[in-house]
This record gives sequence, C-alpha cells and structure tokens, in this order.
Amino acid sequence: MPPETLAQTGVANYTILIIEDDPTVGASLENYLQLRYRRVYWIPDVLTALAELPRLRPDLVLLDIFLGERNGLDVLEQLRTEGFKAPVVVITAFSDVKMAVRAMKLGAEDFIVKPIDLEQLELILERALRNYDLRRHAQLLEEQLRLEHPYDIVAVSESLRSALSQAKLFAPVDTTVLITGETGTGKELFARFIHRNSPRASGPFVVINCGAIPRELAESELFGYERGAFTGAFEKLHPGKFEQADRGTLFLDEISELPLELQVKLLRVLQERSFYRLGGREEVHVDVRVIAATNRDLEQMVREGKFREDLYYRLNVAVIHIPPLRERPEDILPLATAFVNEFNRRFNKRITGFTPEAVTLLLSYPWRGNVRELRNAIERAVLLEQGEVITHESLSFLRARAEEADSPRKGAALPTLAMLRLPPGQHLLCLSEEGAPYHAVVSDLFRQTLALTQGNVSRAAQLLQLSRQTFQYKLKQYGIKPSEFRPR
Repeated sequence: MPPETLAQTGVANYTILIIEDDPTVGASLENYLQLRYRRVYWIPDVLTALAELPRLRPDLVLLDIFLGERNGLDVLEQLRTEGFKAPVVVITAFSDVKMAVRAMKLGAEDFIVKPIDLEQLELILERALRNYDLRRHAQLLEEQLRLEHPYDIVAVSESLRSALSQAKLFAPVDTTVLITGETGTGKELFARFIHRNSPRASGPFVVINCGAIPRELAESELFGYERGAFTGAFEKLHPGKFEQADRGTLFLDEISELPLELQVKLLRVLQERSFYRLGGREEVHVDVRVIAATNRDLEQMVREGKFREDLYYRLNVAVIHIPPLRERPEDILPLATAFVNEFNRRFNKRITGFTPEAVTLLLSYPWRGNVRELRNAIERAVLLEQGEVITHESLSFLRARAEEADSPRKGAALPTLAMLRLPPGQHLLCLSEEGAPYHAVVSDLFRQTLALTQGNVSRAAQLLQLSRQTFQYKLKQYGIKPSEFRPR
C-alpha cells in the first residue's frame, strides 16, 4: 500500500481505492492514477480492502468483477447494502459485458473493459467523480434548505392534526389543492409536505408569490416569453414558472393577488394543461400540479367581483384550512422547542428550554404573525441568550398580550398556562434554576386548578382527586379565595 503523496501538485484531491487481484493490472493502475489523484491505494485482497474502507474513506472504488474466488458483484452489493455512497467503477473482460450491465443495475457508476484504455479510464473516473460531487452538493443544499425551512410539521393541537390528516389524504391524489390561513401559519410548509408525499416528489417544487411580482410582469413570470414579446425581451426563449415546474408542483402563494386577466389564463392551464408563452405562437403542454394558497376570503372576493367565480370553484375542491396560532395554544411550546433545537444547530448553542416566566410570556403573547413570528422570536432569543435556558429577559422584545377585561383572576399567568391542553392524567411543572419554595408551588397548583374551573370548588377538588373538605382546608391554609376566579 503506497504512502499518501501529499506533496504532489497539480493532482485532484480525491482518494481512489483499487481492488484488483492481478498484480500487473493493479500496479499499472496505481502508478498511472497516482499522477492524477492525491491518494491512491491498491489492495489486491478483498477482505483487507473491505476492512480498510472505513479508514481510507475513498471517493471512488475501482473494482474488478473477478477476484479469484470472490465475485465482484457480491462485493458491490455488500458495499451498497452497508450504505457506501461513493461511485464504484467495475473492471471486466470484453466477454463479460453482460455482467457489467448487471453491476450497473446493482449500483455501479460505470464500467471499463480489459485491456484497459487508460485515457478512457481517466474520462470515466472524472465523470464519476464530478457526478458524485454534484450529488453531495445537492445533498448539502437540501440539508441547508431543510434547516431554513424545516419540513416537519409540529401538530399537537386537534385542529392542526386534522389539517395534517387532510394533507396526507390529498397528497397522493393528483388534484389542485387550496390552502387557506392567515399570513405566517405555514401554508408553504403544508404545500411542501403534500409535494414530498406525492408521486411527484422527485420532480421540482416551484414557488411564486403572486403578490410580490409587478402586475405587468406577472404573465411572463407564469408563462414565460419569447424574443420580442416586449421591450427588453432579448432572450430567444425564457421559460416561466409553469415550464420550470413540469412533472412537479407549482405553489401559487397569495393567489388572491393575481390580476383578473391572468385568472382567465390560469383557469385554462388548470383545465387544459397548456398555454402560450408571451409573444409565442406554439402551444406549450405541461404536466404540473398546482397548489394555491391565500390569506383572504376568496368567496367574499368573488361576491365583490375581485376574483373569478369559475376559478374559485376550480380551486375549491381539496381545501385545507390552517388555523391561526392563537387558536391552538397547545402548539406554541412544542413549536418553540423545535425552533430552539433548529437554532441550536445553526448557532452552535446548547439551550435546553425556557424558564416558567418565559413560558408564560410565550403563551400570553398574541402571535399576530403566527408561526413565522414565533420562529423569528425564538431565533432572536437564542442569539441573545447567554445561558442554557431562555429567560423572560431574552424575550423582553415581545409585547405581552393585555389581560382581557373579564379575566377571572389577577395576572395572566394562570389562565394562559391553563390554555396548554395536556393529555388526560398529565401535568406541567416548571422550576427556575434557583428553585422555588414548596408552599409557592403547591399554592400555584391550587390556583391553576381554580382557574380551570372558574372558581368551582367541587370541580377543582375532583380534578385533584381530593375531598371537598380537604381542598377547602388547603385553600384556607394558603389564603386562596375561590371568588377571585369566578367570572364577573
């Protein structure tokens, strides 16, 4: 096994492993490839090569199909079964081309026939390594996109779990989907979920915000244009979003902002799957699934003449409504925790959770910007926090929601904590790092229970599985008046 020739210059920074039991072929390949690649290893014994694989971490394996008693196809199958992702180029005799084709089906990148043409081999290896780099780059971009736009939908509340169930139901059915909900509720996240769980998952997912493009450019953005279609259209052909999304999914965000004249053309595309580019004469046919989203009431816009009725009925087939965050407080803490984990990875932090005061603030804040606002708030809090737990001070930029005039008790902490609906038989206890007096913890438990029952002593005692007499005794012991929690 040759030493690493790190002093070489003008060579590609790749590691090549040659598994070839013929010493003449193996040595010649090693000598030739050492002039072109940074690290080249020739190992004639299969078992030794497989044992050395984790240490060498080759970027490419050059594998002979016939290795004495071992079959190179079995070695290739073992590599792929064990998760080896790098390209494998097999070497075979001219009479065994059919076996090389079988190797390709098992996951080989390419093959070369003996006697080996070294120039042809170099071209094959360069192409295989270039494709491998492209695949790795795509994986990195996908991971970056996943971190920036996480695909996992956190659904604890019944309403969001119902919306997610609908998305799972609609995903495999190749029909238009309309997603409704306020700004920031996660409509694009649901659209991506539907795409990833549909037969079109391997195709492109193209996004266009209908409210963010100038009115005069909307048609060219959607359908493309040809040279001379308008001043400045110098390209011979510019594909629009529909062509870019061919065999995939097109997400039309804020579809309510689409001009009326374009709504006619969109309706035709949905029905005919064809259109004309701006300035074009030939009809373009596409295979695209459309998912539309809006934060406005399209039915009301139809009554006002601001949205076409025929397009509305074409869209209003498979509908998913995402409720605002304020209507599903059960999702706030799970979402906040998921965002903490996300930004821990991005900013190399080790934040483990929230103080009770921070929890109260998160639950009492109105979140008019919904999940998007919550995510931005957690990102900022993770950046600001110097310790391992997010405190109330790190969230001080949030404006706490004003207490409702008919609140059944003083302070917003207990009613907002009561909004967190837990499964039957479970409870939530939060302590600061400095701890808390026992009597304060127990007192708070009774206060929370009375807040849940709006001052109903019998019901509160039942929830805590205590007798009414014992419960009343505890209230007197801690100076708690049930009347403070009764509606006024």
